[in-house]
Amino acid sequence: MNARHDAEGHEAAGNEAMGNEATGNEARIAEVRATLDRVTDPELDESVVDLGFITAITVTAPDEVDVAFRLPTYWCAANFSYLMASDMREAVLGLSWVRRAVIHLDDHMYVEAINEGIAQGKDFTEVFPAGDGQDLSAIRRNFALKSFERRQEMLLRHLLAAGHPPETIAAISLAALEALKLDAEGTVLRTRYLERRHWPQDVMTVGEGVSPFAFVTRDGERLMPETLGIYLRHIRRIGLNAEFNGALCRGLLASRYPGTTPAATPDFIGAC
Repeated sequence: MNARHDAEGHEAAGNEAMGNEATGNEARIAEVRATLDRVTDPELDESVVDLGFITAITVTAPDEVDVAFRLPTYWCAANFSYLMASDMREAVLGLSWVRRAVIHLDDHMYVEAINEGIAQGKDFTEVFPAGDGQDLSAIRRNFALKSFERRQEMLLRHLLAAGHPPETIAAISLAALEALKLDAEGTVLRTRYLERRHWPQDVMTVGEGVSPFAFVTRDGERLMPETLGIYLRHIRRIGLNAEFNGALCRGLLASRYPGTTPAATPDFIGAC
Protein backbone atom coordinates (compact mmCIF):
# COMPACT_ATOMS: atom_id res chain seq x y z
CA MET A 1 0.00 0.00 0.00
CA ASN A 2 2.75 2.42 0.97
CA ALA A 3 4.70 1.55 -2.16
CA ARG A 4 1.64 2.27 -4.30
CA HIS A 5 1.06 5.57 -2.52
CA ASP A 6 4.72 6.47 -3.00
CA ALA A 7 4.49 5.69 -6.71
CA GLU A 8 1.31 7.73 -7.06
CA GLY A 9 2.94 10.58 -5.18
CA HIS A 10 5.98 10.54 -7.44
CA GLU A 11 3.73 10.47 -10.52
CA ALA A 12 1.68 13.41 -9.25
CA ALA A 13 4.83 15.36 -8.47
CA GLY A 14 6.18 14.58 -11.92
CA ASN A 15 2.98 15.72 -13.60
CA GLU A 16 3.00 18.92 -11.57
CA ALA A 17 6.61 19.59 -12.55
CA MET A 18 5.78 19.02 -16.21
CA GLY A 19 2.82 21.36 -15.91
CA ASN A 20 4.96 24.05 -14.33
CA GLU A 21 7.57 23.61 -17.06
CA ALA A 22 4.92 23.92 -19.77
CA THR A 23 3.54 27.06 -18.14
CA GLY A 24 7.04 28.49 -17.91
CA ASN A 25 7.68 27.75 -21.58
CA GLU A 26 4.43 29.41 -22.58
CA ALA A 27 5.47 32.54 -20.72
CA ARG A 28 8.91 32.49 -22.37
CA ILE A 29 7.40 31.96 -25.81
CA ALA A 30 5.02 34.86 -25.25
CA GLU A 31 7.97 37.03 -24.24
CA VAL A 32 9.92 36.04 -27.36
CA ARG A 33 6.89 36.73 -29.53
CA ALA A 34 6.44 40.19 -27.99
CA THR A 35 10.11 40.91 -28.62
CA LEU A 36 9.91 39.77 -32.24
CA ASP A 37 6.82 41.92 -32.69
CA ARG A 38 9.14 44.93 -32.44
CA VAL A 39 11.32 43.67 -35.29
CA THR A 40 10.20 45.10 -38.61
CA ASP A 41 10.58 44.36 -42.27
CA PRO A 42 13.05 47.13 -43.18
CA GLU A 43 11.26 48.14 -46.36
CA LEU A 44 7.66 47.85 -45.16
CA ASP A 45 8.25 49.09 -41.58
CA GLU A 46 5.78 46.50 -40.30
CA SER A 47 6.22 43.83 -37.65
CA VAL A 48 7.55 40.48 -38.88
CA VAL A 49 4.95 38.86 -36.61
CA ASP A 50 2.04 40.84 -38.05
CA LEU A 51 3.25 40.11 -41.58
CA GLY A 52 3.09 36.38 -40.87
CA PHE A 53 6.82 35.78 -41.41
CA ILE A 54 7.43 33.93 -38.12
CA THR A 55 6.49 30.26 -38.39
CA ALA A 56 7.82 28.74 -35.16
CA ILE A 57 9.29 29.68 -31.80
CA THR A 58 10.85 26.83 -29.86
CA VAL A 59 12.34 26.98 -26.38
CA THR A 60 14.98 24.27 -26.82
CA ALA A 61 16.55 24.71 -23.36
CA PRO A 62 16.02 26.98 -20.34
CA ASP A 63 18.26 29.60 -21.94
CA GLU A 64 18.01 28.75 -25.65
CA VAL A 65 15.48 29.76 -28.30
CA ASP A 66 15.01 28.66 -31.90
CA VAL A 67 13.06 30.94 -34.28
CA ALA A 68 12.00 29.92 -37.78
CA PHE A 69 10.77 32.38 -40.38
CA ARG A 70 9.93 32.56 -44.06
CA LEU A 71 9.51 35.32 -46.62
CA PRO A 72 7.02 35.99 -49.43
CA THR A 73 9.29 34.80 -52.24
CA TYR A 74 12.23 32.49 -52.80
CA TRP A 75 14.29 35.39 -54.12
CA CYS A 76 13.61 38.14 -51.55
CA ALA A 77 16.61 40.49 -51.49
CA ALA A 78 19.53 39.06 -49.54
CA ASN A 79 20.20 42.31 -47.67
CA PHE A 80 16.58 42.61 -46.44
CA SER A 81 16.55 38.96 -45.44
CA TYR A 82 19.88 39.16 -43.64
CA LEU A 83 18.93 42.35 -41.82
CA MET A 84 15.68 40.84 -40.53
CA ALA A 85 17.43 37.67 -39.38
CA SER A 86 20.14 39.72 -37.66
CA ASP A 87 17.58 41.95 -35.95
CA MET A 88 15.62 38.91 -34.76
CA ARG A 89 18.72 37.34 -33.25
CA GLU A 90 19.75 40.58 -31.55
CA ALA A 91 16.24 41.13 -30.19
CA VAL A 92 15.92 37.62 -28.75
CA LEU A 93 19.41 37.73 -27.24
CA GLY A 94 18.35 40.94 -25.53
CA LEU A 95 16.06 38.94 -23.24
CA SER A 96 17.67 38.44 -19.84
CA TRP A 97 17.23 34.66 -19.77
CA VAL A 98 18.40 33.91 -23.32
CA ARG A 99 22.03 32.92 -23.86
CA ARG A 100 21.69 31.37 -27.32
CA ALA A 101 19.32 32.28 -30.15
CA VAL A 102 19.19 30.30 -33.38
CA ILE A 103 17.42 31.96 -36.31
CA HIS A 104 16.34 29.76 -39.23
CA LEU A 105 15.30 31.23 -42.57
CA ASP A 106 13.42 28.66 -44.67
CA ASP A 107 12.67 28.35 -48.39
CA HIS A 108 15.06 31.02 -49.68
CA MET A 109 17.67 30.99 -52.43
CA TYR A 110 20.41 32.02 -49.96
CA VAL A 111 19.12 30.05 -47.00
CA GLU A 112 22.40 28.28 -46.21
CA ALA A 113 24.58 31.38 -46.49
CA ILE A 114 22.22 33.53 -44.43
CA ASN A 115 21.61 30.97 -41.68
CA GLU A 116 25.31 30.18 -41.37
CA GLY A 117 26.31 33.84 -41.39
CA ILE A 118 23.77 34.78 -38.72
CA ALA A 119 24.79 31.82 -36.54
CA GLN A 120 28.42 32.95 -36.71
CA GLY A 121 27.58 36.60 -36.07
CA LYS A 122 29.04 37.76 -39.37
CA ASP A 123 28.29 41.05 -41.08
CA PHE A 124 26.40 41.06 -44.35
CA THR A 125 29.49 42.02 -46.37
CA GLU A 126 31.40 39.03 -45.01
CA VAL A 127 28.73 36.66 -46.28
CA PHE A 128 27.99 38.51 -49.53
CA PRO A 129 31.27 40.23 -50.51
CA ALA A 130 30.09 40.72 -54.10
CA GLY A 131 27.24 43.00 -53.00
CA ASP A 132 27.12 46.79 -53.12
CA GLY A 133 29.54 47.10 -50.21
CA GLN A 134 26.97 48.29 -47.67
CA ASP A 135 27.27 46.79 -44.21
CA LEU A 136 24.22 46.22 -42.02
CA SER A 137 24.56 49.55 -40.24
CA ALA A 138 24.39 51.45 -43.54
CA ILE A 139 21.43 49.40 -44.73
CA ARG A 140 19.69 49.84 -41.38
CA ARG A 141 20.24 53.61 -41.41
CA ASN A 142 18.88 53.94 -44.94
CA PHE A 143 15.63 52.20 -44.04
CA ALA A 144 15.43 53.94 -40.66
CA LEU A 145 15.33 57.27 -42.48
CA LYS A 146 12.53 56.06 -44.74
CA SER A 147 10.65 54.75 -41.73
CA PHE A 148 11.19 58.07 -39.94
CA GLU A 149 9.61 59.99 -42.81
CA ARG A 150 6.72 57.58 -43.23
CA ARG A 151 5.82 57.64 -39.53
CA GLN A 152 6.26 61.40 -39.45
CA GLU A 153 3.90 61.89 -42.37
CA MET A 154 1.20 59.76 -40.74
CA LEU A 155 1.41 61.70 -37.48
CA LEU A 156 1.50 65.09 -39.21
CA ARG A 157 -1.61 64.31 -41.24
CA HIS A 158 -3.38 63.10 -38.11
CA LEU A 159 -2.54 66.31 -36.25
CA LEU A 160 -3.72 68.46 -39.15
CA ALA A 161 -6.97 66.49 -39.40
CA ALA A 162 -7.46 66.95 -35.64
CA GLY A 163 -7.40 70.73 -36.10
CA HIS A 164 -3.84 71.61 -35.14
CA PRO A 165 -2.69 74.46 -37.44
CA PRO A 166 0.61 74.23 -39.35
CA GLU A 167 2.07 77.09 -37.29
CA THR A 168 1.52 75.17 -34.05
CA ILE A 169 2.81 71.90 -35.48
CA ALA A 170 5.98 73.49 -36.85
CA ALA A 171 6.76 75.19 -33.54
CA ILE A 172 5.98 72.34 -31.16
CA SER A 173 8.91 70.96 -29.17
CA LEU A 174 9.67 67.32 -28.48
CA ALA A 175 8.63 67.74 -24.85
CA ALA A 176 5.36 69.41 -25.84
CA LEU A 177 4.58 66.70 -28.38
CA GLU A 178 5.17 64.00 -25.77
CA ALA A 179 2.76 65.77 -23.40
CA LEU A 180 0.12 66.57 -26.03
CA LYS A 181 -3.30 65.01 -25.42
CA LEU A 182 -4.23 62.79 -28.36
CA ASP A 183 -6.88 60.23 -29.16
CA ALA A 184 -6.06 56.51 -29.27
CA GLU A 185 -4.95 56.55 -32.91
CA GLY A 186 -2.86 59.67 -32.42
CA THR A 187 -1.19 58.17 -29.37
CA VAL A 188 -0.10 55.13 -31.35
CA LEU A 189 1.16 57.28 -34.23
CA ARG A 190 3.10 59.50 -31.82
CA THR A 191 4.70 56.52 -30.10
CA ARG A 192 5.79 55.03 -33.42
CA TYR A 193 7.15 58.36 -34.65
CA LEU A 194 9.10 59.05 -31.47
CA GLU A 195 10.66 55.58 -31.68
CA ARG A 196 12.38 56.75 -34.86
CA ARG A 197 12.88 60.35 -33.76
CA HIS A 198 14.82 59.17 -30.70
CA TRP A 199 16.89 56.52 -32.43
CA PRO A 200 20.61 56.67 -31.56
CA GLN A 201 22.80 58.84 -33.71
CA ASP A 202 24.82 55.91 -35.02
CA VAL A 203 21.65 54.44 -36.52
CA MET A 204 19.87 57.54 -37.77
CA THR A 205 21.48 60.95 -37.70
CA VAL A 206 19.02 63.83 -37.90
CA GLY A 207 21.19 66.87 -38.52
CA GLU A 208 24.29 67.71 -36.51
CA GLY A 209 22.55 67.31 -33.18
CA VAL A 210 19.19 66.74 -31.56
CA SER A 211 16.85 69.57 -32.52
CA PRO A 212 14.42 70.76 -29.82
CA PHE A 213 11.67 70.82 -32.43
CA ALA A 214 9.51 67.72 -32.71
CA PHE A 215 9.28 67.79 -36.48
CA VAL A 216 12.39 68.07 -38.61
CA THR A 217 13.54 66.79 -41.98
CA ARG A 218 15.88 63.84 -42.28
CA ASP A 219 18.70 66.42 -42.38
CA GLY A 220 17.61 67.96 -39.09
CA GLU A 221 16.06 71.10 -40.60
CA ARG A 222 13.03 72.50 -38.84
CA LEU A 223 9.76 72.21 -40.77
CA MET A 224 8.25 75.54 -41.72
CA PRO A 225 4.46 76.11 -41.68
CA GLU A 226 4.34 77.76 -45.10
CA THR A 227 5.99 74.78 -46.80
CA LEU A 228 4.46 71.98 -44.72
CA GLY A 229 2.03 70.97 -47.48
CA ILE A 230 4.81 70.69 -50.05
CA TYR A 231 6.93 68.67 -47.63
CA LEU A 232 4.06 66.26 -46.94
CA ARG A 233 3.51 65.67 -50.64
CA HIS A 234 7.22 65.03 -51.04
CA ILE A 235 7.43 62.34 -48.35
CA ARG A 236 4.04 60.85 -49.23
CA ARG A 237 5.67 58.80 -51.99
CA ILE A 238 7.54 56.81 -49.34
CA GLY A 239 4.29 55.84 -47.65
CA LEU A 240 2.62 54.95 -50.94
CA ASN A 241 5.55 52.78 -51.95
CA ALA A 242 5.53 50.97 -48.60
CA GLU A 243 1.76 50.43 -48.74
CA PHE A 244 1.99 49.01 -52.26
CA ASN A 245 4.89 46.73 -51.35
CA GLY A 246 3.12 45.63 -48.19
CA ALA A 247 0.02 44.58 -50.11
CA LEU A 248 2.20 42.83 -52.68
CA CYS A 249 4.15 40.94 -50.01
CA ARG A 250 0.98 39.77 -48.28
CA GLY A 251 -0.43 38.57 -51.58
CA LEU A 252 2.75 36.74 -52.51
CA LEU A 253 3.00 35.12 -49.08
CA ALA A 254 -0.63 33.96 -49.22
CA SER A 255 -0.10 32.61 -52.73
CA ARG A 256 3.10 30.80 -51.80
CA TYR A 257 1.71 29.42 -48.54
CA PRO A 258 -2.08 28.97 -48.93
CA GLY A 259 -3.95 29.69 -45.74
CA THR A 260 -1.46 32.31 -44.58
CA THR A 261 -3.04 35.50 -43.31
CA PRO A 262 -1.46 38.64 -41.82
CA ALA A 263 -0.83 38.33 -38.10
CA ALA A 264 -1.40 34.58 -38.37
CA THR A 265 -0.50 32.71 -35.19
CA PRO A 266 2.78 30.87 -35.78
CA ASP A 267 3.52 27.40 -34.51
CA PHE A 268 4.73 28.34 -31.03
CA ILE A 269 6.36 25.31 -29.44
CA GLY A 270 7.59 24.54 -25.95
CA ALA A 271 10.78 22.76 -25.01
CA CYS A 272 11.64 19.73 -27.12
